Amino acid sequence: MATRTQREQNEAIDRHERDTLHTLIEEQVMHTLGAPNDLHKVQVRRLWQHHYRVNIFTGLDAMSGRIANSYFVEVNSDGKIVATRPTITKLY
Repeated sequence: MATRTQREQNEAIDRHERDTLHTLIEEQVMHTLGAPNDLHKVQVRRLWQHHYRVNIFTGLDAMSGRIANSYFVEVNSDGKIVATRPTITKLY
């Protein structure tokens, strides 16, 4: 049985791997899409294994923000995007 410290370390590693993958997905989407002038944030959410939802929020702050673009993204085991719905095209 893992000790509390071991569990905490494992959770930290899992969190770091998840954050790194989310950053990689975000970078690929933004590289293809471009960045809107009023970009607020990019949200990457895991749906199930290798499938994510990526929302591009625009606006001055969270209160005035809106989802300007939204994609279902499929990645391979290395985190490379292999499919998107809809297709991501250069908009900005």
